[in-house]
Amino acid sequence: MTVWGESMGKTGNPNGAAEGTEAQKPDRKLPREVMIDLYAAQRYLGLETEMVTGLRMPVEVYFKDPLVAKLHEDIALDKDFTTPWEPGLRDGPTSARFTVVDYDSTMNVLTAPAKWDRDRNRYLAPGDTSLDEAAKDLFQFHQLSVWAIVQNTLDFFESGMALGRRISWGFEGNRLILLPHAGYGENAYYDRESKSLQFYWFDGENGRVYTCLSSDIVNHEFGHAVLDGLRPYFYESTGAQAAAFHEFVGDLTAILMAFSNNEFRIKVLRESNGDLDTATLLAGLAEEFGSAVSDAPYLRSALNNKTMQKLAGTLEPHVLSEVMTGTMFDILKGVFAKQRQAELDRYQADPTRKPSDRRALAFTVPRMQSLAIQPLDFLPPCDVTFKDYALALLRSEQVANPTDPKGYRAMMLDVFVKRGILTEADRTAMLARAPVFKRPALDVFHSVDTISASRGGAYRFLDDNRAKLLIPPNADLVVTELVRASKLATDRRSLPEQVVLQYIWREEMVLEGERFGRFANERTSMLCGATMVLDQNGNQIHWARKPGSVAVGTSANAVAEQAAGQKRRQDVLDTIEARVKAGMIGEAIGGEVGLIERASPPFGVSKADGILRFRLSPHFSIRGDAENDHTGDRQWQISF
Repeated sequence: MTVWGESMGKTGNPNGAAEGTEAQKPDRKLPREVMIDLYAAQRYLGLETEMVTGLRMPVEVYFKDPLVAKLHEDIALDKDFTTPWEPGLRDGPTSARFTVVDYDSTMNVLTAPAKWDRDRNRYLAPGDTSLDEAAKDLFQFHQLSVWAIVQNTLDFFESGMALGRRISWGFEGNRLILLPHAGYGENAYYDRESKSLQFYWFDGENGRVYTCLSSDIVNHEFGHAVLDGLRPYFYESTGAQAAAFHEFVGDLTAILMAFSNNEFRIKVLRESNGDLDTATLLAGLAEEFGSAVSDAPYLRSALNNKTMQKLAGTLEPHVLSEVMTGTMFDILKGVFAKQRQAELDRYQADPTRKPSDRRALAFTVPRMQSLAIQPLDFLPPCDVTFKDYALALLRSEQVANPTDPKGYRAMMLDVFVKRGILTEADRTAMLARAPVFKRPALDVFHSVDTISASRGGAYRFLDDNRAKLLIPPNADLVVTELVRASKLATDRRSLPEQVVLQYIWREEMVLEGERFGRFANERTSMLCGATMVLDQNGNQIHWARKPGSVAVGTSANAVAEQAAGQKRRQDVLDTIEARVKAGMIGEAIGGEVGLIERASPPFGVSKADGILRFRLSPHFSIRGDAENDHTGDRQWQISF
């Protein structure tokens, strides 16, 4: 068995020492020309090579946050944490995809940046002060910590065990701005409009709390940025599950990144005695923040029994997201249980090999990485639901593990049905025998190379096959994303190359009647479209659709597609009505330093060419306000 942290190459997150070893750190400085040559060949190098050559830089960060460090001295600062090196590093820190700007809008202060020392291949504070544990109170330590965490988490998402490709942001530009001390406030958030992650500070009973020092909070907010880049049209939604899915991905990112650290996993196993049902240290999010703002042991927990039935009608996304987060933690526990059984089976076959919970949990890490992250490419381009993700996950798992000898899909189906995300009918359909791959039915053949060569080529493929692809003949079709991905299975086997094609169109509708309040009789639009995933041979891997209500033909499939679109249209109108009545739609209030977070509504509205467009708040924040879910027209002015 490959143990997590032992020569995993580019298949996953390498942080934490390999089990039973100490992390390898560079013992000498290589010439820059050699570093660049190694960097160019990095995907062929093993983890240990990256560590000893300096292609992964050691940076000290908190395992969780300062409160956890105080309560658990053995998981305070992670001295084995590393983050990817690249040739263009500069002061800030600044790298290809991130730049730190340490501006505090409350104090109107711009703090000096951490300095890049090329000769020593590390960041320093002004005055050449090392940014280690002794310097943890320096703002430059905070700057480096935030940057190193997101630099490493981006690598986690882009690795072969995850998305298997570079990703883009949901805004114009290639660098995400990081503000570690954005100002005073009990919050942190991702803001597409300012292209930034903003982390605030506040004074609690036990002292000042810096949200930028919480690895959970940093990874949560970065999860929003990643999802916004993968599916920017999720932003243009009023659906409760679309907003909740954003929060789920944030929490999932925080849990997976904590889970990927060997020393942290050992601590979790020791405290839970191998029973993940009691693993509150792993399942709890943002302990310091939760303790300071609500006198709770954490902000949210993945250890919950919430279901879709129990939360029916809930509009607050943070609360609703806990159903999906709890679901994935149940699946994590299920994967771990199967690996523990595999350890016992091996012991029975070979009594010299004692079963190890550490090995079982180490295997669970890359398994969960591929299980949870790879399906993000299978999601529809708009109006996502928890069911969409469940179906994407099960299909992705079928492609990677078609024979499924250990029964992973059956286990996951049990969890999804128990949580109310899928139904018994869905279970029956998913377990029915069917080919793993099939060719899409087309009127006009296009080769995969032609389709994937450009958005223009992809559009001609879609336009030539509108009838078979259930696209209305007069829809103004837009190809929103076209990428190729090279992913890996858990055993490091290459999966079929994936061509991921996203396309949308808009269907106009009128908000008829007084039920829409001040928007009565205005025009708006419903986003429709699909994500089609093909392999290199033109086989259809997945096709996730969001149909419109316009007729697309007379065949049984076309009639069913139109009926599904008509239901979607009614659901969208009913959701807008509910948001209007709850006072959750408004205009954000801004100032010279940008949007005022407390005065930002959960949902915004703008007008383009006379058409209203509703959207999620510009801020995807760490904290919700469940108690003010339905409080009238001023609700959004007092929420976090």
